[in-house]
Amino acid sequence: MFETLFKYPGAQRRYREAPLAHARQQFLEDCERQGYSRTMLKKIAWVLLSLARAIDSQPGRLTNRDIDLAVDRAGPNEGSSSRQLFKHFAIAWARSMGRFEEGTKKCGFAAYLDAFEDHMRSERGLSPVTIATCRERLTWLFDELPSRRRSLLDVRITDIDGFISKKHDNGWTRRSLGALAGSLRCFFRYAESQGWCATGLAAGIEGPRLYEREGIPEGPPWKDVQRLLESTRGDRPVDIRDHAILLLLALYGLRRGEVAHLGLGDLDWEGEAICVSRPKQRCTQRYPLLPVVGDAILRYLREVRPRTAHRHLFMALDPPIRPLSAASISAVAASRLTAIGVTLRPHGAHCLRHACASHLLASGFSLKQIGDHLGHRAANSTLSYTKVDLKGLRQVAEIDLGRFL
Repeated sequence: MFETLFKYPGAQRRYREAPLAHARQQFLEDCERQGYSRTMLKKIAWVLLSLARAIDSQPGRLTNRDIDLAVDRAGPNEGSSSRQLFKHFAIAWARSMGRFEEGTKKCGFAAYLDAFEDHMRSERGLSPVTIATCRERLTWLFDELPSRRRSLLDVRITDIDGFISKKHDNGWTRRSLGALAGSLRCFFRYAESQGWCATGLAAGIEGPRLYEREGIPEGPPWKDVQRLLESTRGDRPVDIRDHAILLLLALYGLRRGEVAHLGLGDLDWEGEAICVSRPKQRCTQRYPLLPVVGDAILRYLREVRPRTAHRHLFMALDPPIRPLSAASISAVAASRLTAIGVTLRPHGAHCLRHACASHLLASGFSLKQIGDHLGHRAANSTLSYTKVDLKGLRQVAEIDLGRFL
Protein backbone atom coordinates (compact mmCIF):
# COMPACT_ATOMS: atom_id res chain seq x y z
CA MET A 1 0.00 0.00 0.00
CA PHE A 2 2.82 2.41 0.87
CA GLU A 3 4.47 1.67 -2.47
CA THR A 4 1.22 2.54 -4.23
CA LEU A 5 0.72 5.85 -2.43
CA PHE A 6 4.25 7.19 -2.32
CA LYS A 7 6.62 7.65 -5.23
CA TYR A 8 10.02 8.06 -3.59
CA PRO A 9 11.85 5.09 -1.99
CA GLY A 10 12.82 7.21 1.03
CA ALA A 11 9.18 7.99 1.81
CA GLN A 12 8.17 4.37 1.29
CA ARG A 13 10.91 3.24 3.68
CA ARG A 14 9.89 5.79 6.34
CA TYR A 15 6.29 4.58 6.32
CA ARG A 16 7.30 0.92 6.17
CA GLU A 17 9.80 1.05 9.06
CA ALA A 18 7.72 3.08 11.53
CA PRO A 19 5.84 1.25 14.34
CA LEU A 20 2.62 -0.65 13.64
CA ALA A 21 3.26 -0.72 9.89
CA HIS A 22 1.04 -3.75 9.26
CA ALA A 23 -1.89 -2.24 11.20
CA ARG A 24 -1.50 1.07 9.41
CA GLN A 25 -1.44 -0.65 6.03
CA GLN A 26 -4.56 -2.67 6.83
CA PHE A 27 -6.42 0.45 7.90
CA LEU A 28 -5.44 2.25 4.69
CA GLU A 29 -6.70 -0.68 2.64
CA ASP A 30 -10.03 -0.50 4.50
CA CYS A 31 -10.25 3.23 3.73
CA GLU A 32 -9.52 2.54 0.08
CA ARG A 33 -12.38 0.05 -0.05
CA GLN A 34 -14.67 2.73 1.41
CA GLY A 35 -13.92 4.95 -1.56
CA TYR A 36 -11.44 7.50 -0.18
CA SER A 37 -9.51 9.38 -2.85
CA ARG A 38 -5.77 8.92 -3.32
CA THR A 39 -5.13 12.40 -1.91
CA MET A 40 -7.12 11.61 1.22
CA LEU A 41 -5.42 8.23 1.63
CA LYS A 42 -2.02 9.96 1.63
CA LYS A 43 -3.28 12.36 4.30
CA ILE A 44 -4.58 9.47 6.41
CA ALA A 45 -1.25 7.66 6.03
CA TRP A 46 0.55 10.79 7.27
CA VAL A 47 -1.79 11.08 10.27
CA LEU A 48 -1.24 7.42 11.23
CA LEU A 49 2.51 7.80 10.84
CA SER A 50 2.46 10.82 13.16
CA LEU A 51 0.50 8.86 15.77
CA ALA A 52 2.18 5.48 15.41
CA ARG A 53 4.97 5.89 17.99
CA ALA A 54 2.65 7.29 20.67
CA ILE A 55 0.03 4.58 20.06
CA ASP A 56 2.67 1.85 20.06
CA SER A 57 3.99 3.03 23.44
CA GLN A 58 0.55 2.51 25.03
CA PRO A 59 0.03 -1.22 25.73
CA GLY A 60 -3.46 -2.66 25.88
CA ARG A 61 -6.69 -0.83 25.15
CA LEU A 62 -6.86 2.88 24.45
CA THR A 63 -9.25 5.34 26.08
CA ASN A 64 -10.28 8.78 24.83
CA ARG A 65 -7.69 10.23 27.20
CA ASP A 66 -4.95 8.05 25.66
CA ILE A 67 -6.00 9.21 22.19
CA ASP A 68 -5.89 12.85 23.29
CA LEU A 69 -2.36 12.39 24.66
CA ALA A 70 -1.23 10.75 21.42
CA VAL A 71 -2.71 13.60 19.39
CA ASP A 72 -1.03 16.11 21.70
CA ARG A 73 2.32 14.52 20.99
CA ALA A 74 1.60 14.62 17.25
CA GLY A 75 1.32 18.39 17.39
CA PRO A 76 -2.09 19.80 16.24
CA ASN A 77 -3.34 22.75 18.29
CA GLU A 78 -6.40 22.47 20.52
CA GLY A 79 -9.57 23.31 18.59
CA SER A 80 -7.93 23.21 15.16
CA SER A 81 -9.43 21.31 12.26
CA SER A 82 -6.20 19.28 12.02
CA ARG A 83 -6.65 18.09 15.58
CA GLN A 84 -10.19 16.95 14.82
CA LEU A 85 -8.88 15.06 11.79
CA PHE A 86 -6.13 13.42 13.87
CA LYS A 87 -8.54 12.36 16.61
CA HIS A 88 -11.13 11.04 14.18
CA PHE A 89 -8.68 8.74 12.42
CA ALA A 90 -6.87 7.83 15.63
CA ILE A 91 -10.10 6.51 17.13
CA ALA A 92 -11.13 4.78 13.89
CA TRP A 93 -7.70 3.14 13.64
CA ALA A 94 -7.70 2.04 17.28
CA ARG A 95 -11.21 0.65 16.84
CA SER A 96 -10.15 -1.27 13.71
CA MET A 97 -7.35 -2.88 15.75
CA GLY A 98 -9.84 -3.80 18.49
CA ARG A 99 -7.99 -1.61 20.96
CA PHE A 100 -10.37 1.29 21.55
CA GLU A 101 -12.11 1.46 24.92
CA GLU A 102 -15.63 2.52 24.03
CA GLY A 103 -17.04 5.25 26.24
CA THR A 104 -16.96 4.58 29.95
CA LYS A 105 -16.25 0.84 30.01
CA LYS A 106 -12.79 1.23 31.53
CA CYS A 107 -14.18 2.80 34.69
CA GLY A 108 -17.12 0.41 34.88
CA PHE A 109 -19.84 3.06 34.60
CA ALA A 110 -21.51 1.63 31.48
CA ALA A 111 -23.79 -0.65 33.52
CA TYR A 112 -25.11 2.36 35.46
CA LEU A 113 -25.79 4.21 32.22
CA ASP A 114 -27.57 1.23 30.67
CA ALA A 115 -29.86 0.90 33.70
CA PHE A 116 -30.59 4.62 33.82
CA GLU A 117 -31.30 4.67 30.08
CA ASP A 118 -33.81 1.86 30.54
CA HIS A 119 -35.39 3.84 33.42
CA MET A 120 -35.73 6.95 31.25
CA ARG A 121 -37.27 4.97 28.42
CA SER A 122 -39.61 2.55 30.21
CA GLU A 123 -40.61 4.46 33.34
CA ARG A 124 -40.34 8.13 32.38
CA GLY A 125 -41.25 7.75 28.71
CA LEU A 126 -38.64 10.21 27.48
CA SER A 127 -37.94 10.60 23.78
CA PRO A 128 -34.91 8.90 22.17
CA VAL A 129 -33.31 12.32 21.55
CA THR A 130 -33.61 13.32 25.23
CA ILE A 131 -32.25 9.96 26.36
CA ALA A 132 -29.28 10.13 23.98
CA THR A 133 -28.48 13.71 25.06
CA CYS A 134 -28.62 12.82 28.75
CA ARG A 135 -26.41 9.76 28.26
CA GLU A 136 -23.89 11.82 26.29
CA ARG A 137 -23.62 14.38 29.11
CA LEU A 138 -23.11 11.66 31.71
CA THR A 139 -20.47 10.03 29.54
CA TRP A 140 -18.54 13.31 29.46
CA LEU A 141 -18.58 13.40 33.26
CA PHE A 142 -17.42 9.83 33.70
CA ASP A 143 -14.68 10.16 31.09
CA GLU A 144 -13.24 13.15 32.96
CA LEU A 145 -13.33 11.63 36.44
CA PRO A 146 -9.94 10.92 38.07
CA SER A 147 -8.74 7.36 37.50
CA ARG A 148 -9.14 6.57 41.21
CA ARG A 149 -12.91 6.91 40.90
CA ARG A 150 -13.68 3.32 40.03
CA SER A 151 -17.39 3.30 40.94
CA LEU A 152 -20.21 5.71 41.75
CA LEU A 153 -19.55 5.23 45.47
CA ASP A 154 -16.19 6.94 44.93
CA VAL A 155 -17.67 10.00 43.21
CA ARG A 156 -17.69 13.21 45.28
CA ILE A 157 -19.60 16.47 44.85
CA THR A 158 -16.25 18.20 44.23
CA ASP A 159 -15.79 16.02 41.12
CA ILE A 160 -19.16 17.16 39.76
CA ASP A 161 -18.59 20.81 40.66
CA GLY A 162 -15.20 20.71 38.97
CA PHE A 163 -16.72 19.19 35.83
CA ILE A 164 -19.40 21.90 35.59
CA SER A 165 -16.82 24.64 36.29
CA LYS A 166 -14.63 23.33 33.49
CA LYS A 167 -17.52 23.58 31.04
CA HIS A 168 -18.12 27.14 32.23
CA ASP A 169 -14.46 27.99 31.63
CA ASN A 170 -14.78 26.50 28.12
CA GLY A 171 -17.44 29.07 27.26
CA TRP A 172 -20.70 27.19 27.90
CA THR A 173 -23.71 29.48 28.29
CA ARG A 174 -25.68 29.65 31.52
CA ARG A 175 -28.62 27.92 29.88
CA SER A 176 -26.41 25.06 28.64
CA LEU A 177 -24.84 24.71 32.07
CA GLY A 178 -28.31 24.63 33.61
CA ALA A 179 -29.35 21.81 31.27
CA LEU A 180 -26.13 19.92 32.08
CA ALA A 181 -26.68 20.28 35.83
CA GLY A 182 -30.28 19.12 35.40
CA SER A 183 -29.20 15.92 33.62
CA LEU A 184 -26.59 15.16 36.29
CA ARG A 185 -29.05 15.88 39.10
CA CYS A 186 -31.63 13.57 37.54
CA PHE A 187 -29.13 10.73 37.21
CA PHE A 188 -27.72 11.00 40.74
CA ARG A 189 -31.21 11.23 42.22
CA TYR A 190 -31.95 7.89 40.55
CA ALA A 191 -28.54 6.51 41.60
CA GLU A 192 -29.27 7.40 45.23
CA SER A 193 -32.61 5.57 45.05
CA GLN A 194 -30.73 2.48 43.84
CA GLY A 195 -28.03 2.75 46.51
CA TRP A 196 -25.29 3.23 43.90
CA CYS A 197 -23.78 6.43 45.31
CA ALA A 198 -23.47 8.50 48.46
CA THR A 199 -26.62 10.26 49.63
CA GLY A 200 -26.90 14.00 49.08
CA LEU A 201 -25.06 14.16 45.76
CA ALA A 202 -28.12 15.13 43.73
CA ALA A 203 -29.12 17.88 46.17
CA GLY A 204 -25.60 19.30 46.07
CA ILE A 205 -25.45 19.75 42.28
CA GLU A 206 -25.96 23.42 41.48
CA GLY A 207 -26.23 25.08 38.11
CA PRO A 208 -26.51 28.80 37.37
CA ARG A 209 -29.73 30.57 38.32
CA LEU A 210 -32.07 30.79 35.34
CA TYR A 211 -35.15 32.93 34.91
CA GLU A 212 -38.34 32.12 33.04
CA ARG A 213 -37.91 32.84 29.34
CA GLU A 214 -34.47 34.29 30.02
CA GLY A 215 -32.67 35.52 26.93
CA ILE A 216 -34.03 36.36 23.53
CA PRO A 217 -33.85 33.68 20.82
CA GLU A 218 -31.60 35.21 18.20
CA GLY A 219 -31.73 34.62 14.51
CA PRO A 220 -30.45 36.60 11.54
CA PRO A 221 -32.76 39.25 10.05
CA TRP A 222 -34.89 37.92 7.22
CA LYS A 223 -32.96 39.98 4.69
CA ASP A 224 -29.82 38.07 5.73
CA VAL A 225 -31.70 34.77 5.36
CA GLN A 226 -32.61 35.83 1.82
CA ARG A 227 -28.96 36.67 1.13
CA LEU A 228 -28.01 33.27 2.53
CA LEU A 229 -30.36 31.43 0.20
CA GLU A 230 -29.25 33.54 -2.75
CA SER A 231 -25.59 32.72 -2.03
CA THR A 232 -26.24 29.02 -2.71
CA ARG A 233 -27.93 29.47 -6.09
CA GLY A 234 -24.98 28.00 -7.94
CA ASP A 235 -24.28 25.02 -10.14
CA ARG A 236 -21.67 23.35 -7.95
CA PRO A 237 -22.93 20.08 -6.43
CA VAL A 238 -22.34 21.35 -2.90
CA ASP A 239 -24.33 24.53 -3.65
CA ILE A 240 -27.26 22.56 -5.02
CA ARG A 241 -27.35 20.29 -1.96
CA ASP A 242 -26.85 23.07 0.58
CA HIS A 243 -29.53 25.23 -1.05
CA ALA A 244 -32.13 22.50 -0.45
CA ILE A 245 -30.95 22.04 3.16
CA LEU A 246 -31.09 25.77 3.94
CA LEU A 247 -34.57 26.12 2.45
CA LEU A 248 -35.85 23.41 4.81
CA LEU A 249 -34.19 25.06 7.80
CA ALA A 250 -35.35 28.59 6.99
CA LEU A 251 -38.84 28.12 5.52
CA TYR A 252 -40.05 25.23 7.67
CA GLY A 253 -37.95 26.02 10.75
CA LEU A 254 -36.88 22.39 11.04
CA ARG A 255 -34.38 21.25 13.63
CA ARG A 256 -31.04 19.98 12.37
CA GLY A 257 -31.84 16.39 13.40
CA GLU A 258 -35.17 16.50 11.59
CA VAL A 259 -33.43 17.49 8.36
CA ALA A 260 -30.73 14.85 8.84
CA HIS A 261 -33.33 12.10 9.31
CA LEU A 262 -35.43 12.96 6.28
CA GLY A 263 -35.67 9.95 3.98
CA LEU A 264 -36.61 9.47 0.35
CA GLY A 265 -39.90 7.98 1.49
CA ASP A 266 -40.80 11.18 3.35
CA LEU A 267 -41.36 13.00 0.06
CA ASP A 268 -44.90 12.62 -1.28
CA TRP A 269 -44.51 14.00 -4.79
CA GLU A 270 -48.01 13.09 -5.88
CA GLY A 271 -49.60 14.68 -2.83
CA GLU A 272 -47.10 17.58 -2.89
CA ALA A 273 -46.20 17.08 0.77
CA ILE A 274 -43.21 16.37 2.97
CA CYS A 275 -43.43 14.30 6.16
CA VAL A 276 -41.18 15.29 9.06
CA SER A 277 -40.57 12.99 12.01
CA ARG A 278 -40.87 14.91 15.29
CA PRO A 279 -38.92 12.89 17.90
CA LYS A 280 -39.99 15.08 20.82
CA GLN A 281 -43.69 14.67 20.03
CA ARG A 282 -43.26 11.07 18.82
CA CYS A 283 -45.28 11.83 15.73
CA THR A 284 -44.92 12.70 12.06
CA GLN A 285 -45.96 16.14 10.84
CA ARG A 286 -47.06 16.63 7.28
CA TYR A 287 -46.23 19.91 5.50
CA PRO A 288 -47.24 21.18 2.07
CA LEU A 289 -44.23 20.89 -0.23
CA LEU A 290 -43.57 24.46 -1.31
CA PRO A 291 -42.73 24.69 -5.03
CA VAL A 292 -39.39 26.40 -4.37
CA VAL A 293 -38.42 23.66 -1.91
CA GLY A 294 -39.68 20.86 -4.14
CA ASP A 295 -37.74 22.22 -7.12
CA ALA A 296 -34.54 22.49 -5.05
CA ILE A 297 -34.85 18.93 -3.71
CA LEU A 298 -35.70 17.55 -7.14
CA ARG A 299 -32.64 19.20 -8.68
CA TYR A 300 -30.48 17.77 -5.90
CA LEU A 301 -31.87 14.27 -6.45
CA ARG A 302 -31.45 14.39 -10.22
CA GLU A 303 -28.05 16.05 -10.48
CA VAL A 304 -26.14 15.61 -7.24
CA ARG A 305 -27.19 12.88 -4.82
CA PRO A 306 -24.75 9.94 -5.06
CA ARG A 307 -26.01 6.53 -6.13
CA THR A 308 -26.23 4.60 -2.88
CA ALA A 309 -28.34 2.05 -1.03
CA HIS A 310 -28.87 4.55 1.80
CA ARG A 311 -32.43 5.89 2.04
CA HIS A 312 -31.53 9.15 3.78
CA LEU A 313 -32.22 12.24 1.67
CA PHE A 314 -29.05 14.22 2.27
CA MET A 315 -25.70 12.53 1.73
CA ALA A 316 -22.04 13.44 1.93
CA LEU A 317 -20.70 14.16 -1.54
CA ASP A 318 -17.17 12.87 -0.91
CA PRO A 319 -16.18 9.30 -0.06
CA PRO A 320 -17.02 7.51 2.08
CA ILE A 321 -20.60 8.07 0.94
CA ARG A 322 -22.75 8.35 4.07
CA PRO A 323 -25.84 10.20 5.35
CA LEU A 324 -25.21 13.66 6.75
CA SER A 325 -25.43 13.79 10.53
CA ALA A 326 -27.28 16.44 12.53
CA ALA A 327 -23.93 18.07 13.33
CA SER A 328 -23.11 18.18 9.60
CA ILE A 329 -26.43 19.93 8.87
CA SER A 330 -25.59 22.56 11.47
CA ALA A 331 -22.07 22.91 10.05
CA VAL A 332 -23.56 23.63 6.61
CA ALA A 333 -25.62 26.49 8.03
CA ALA A 334 -22.74 27.85 10.11
CA SER A 335 -20.22 27.90 7.27
CA ARG A 336 -22.69 29.46 4.85
CA LEU A 337 -23.67 32.19 7.33
CA THR A 338 -20.02 32.96 8.00
CA ALA A 339 -19.35 33.16 4.27
CA ILE A 340 -21.86 36.02 3.86
CA GLY A 341 -20.54 37.88 6.90
CA VAL A 342 -23.19 36.97 9.49
CA THR A 343 -21.35 36.67 12.81
CA LEU A 344 -24.34 35.92 15.04
CA ARG A 345 -23.61 33.37 17.74
CA PRO A 346 -24.73 30.68 17.89
CA HIS A 347 -24.87 30.59 14.11
CA GLY A 348 -25.74 26.99 13.32
CA ALA A 349 -28.98 25.50 12.05
CA HIS A 350 -31.03 26.52 15.09
CA CYS A 351 -30.62 30.25 14.48
CA LEU A 352 -32.46 29.77 11.18
CA ARG A 353 -35.32 28.21 13.16
CA HIS A 354 -35.39 31.38 15.28
CA ALA A 355 -35.31 33.52 12.12
CA CYS A 356 -38.27 31.58 10.73
CA ALA A 357 -40.30 32.11 13.93
CA SER A 358 -39.49 35.83 14.10
CA HIS A 359 -40.40 36.28 10.43
CA LEU A 360 -43.74 34.53 10.92
CA LEU A 361 -44.48 36.69 13.99
CA ALA A 362 -43.63 39.87 12.08
CA SER A 363 -45.89 38.69 9.24
CA GLY A 364 -48.88 38.60 11.57
CA PHE A 365 -49.24 34.88 12.31
CA SER A 366 -50.60 33.91 15.72
CA LEU A 367 -48.51 32.18 18.39
CA LYS A 368 -50.62 29.05 17.94
CA GLN A 369 -49.90 29.00 14.20
CA ILE A 370 -46.18 29.58 14.75
CA GLY A 371 -46.00 26.89 17.44
CA ASP A 372 -47.77 24.39 15.19
CA HIS A 373 -45.46 25.23 12.30
CA LEU A 374 -42.34 24.75 14.42
CA GLY A 375 -43.66 21.65 16.15
CA HIS A 376 -43.53 23.10 19.66
CA ARG A 377 -44.91 20.85 22.38
CA ALA A 378 -45.96 23.73 24.64
CA ALA A 379 -47.13 27.29 24.04
CA ASN A 380 -44.43 28.61 26.41
CA SER A 381 -41.81 27.66 23.83
CA THR A 382 -43.33 30.12 21.37
CA LEU A 383 -43.80 32.93 23.92
CA SER A 384 -40.05 33.58 23.89
CA TYR A 385 -40.41 35.29 20.53
CA THR A 386 -42.83 37.91 21.91
CA LYS A 387 -40.62 39.28 24.70
CA VAL A 388 -39.32 42.19 22.68
CA ASP A 389 -41.54 43.58 19.93
CA LEU A 390 -39.15 46.20 18.58
CA LYS A 391 -41.66 47.47 16.03
CA GLY A 392 -44.28 47.97 18.74
CA LEU A 393 -41.82 49.65 21.09
CA ARG A 394 -40.75 52.01 18.32
CA GLN A 395 -44.39 53.03 17.79
CA VAL A 396 -44.80 53.68 21.52
CA ALA A 397 -41.62 55.77 21.58
CA GLU A 398 -42.99 57.98 18.82
CA ILE A 399 -46.08 58.90 20.85
CA ASP A 400 -46.05 62.38 22.42
CA LEU A 401 -46.88 61.44 26.02
CA GLY A 402 -46.90 65.08 27.09
CA ARG A 403 -50.47 65.57 25.92
CA PHE A 404 -51.64 62.88 28.32
CA LEU A 405 -50.31 64.77 31.38
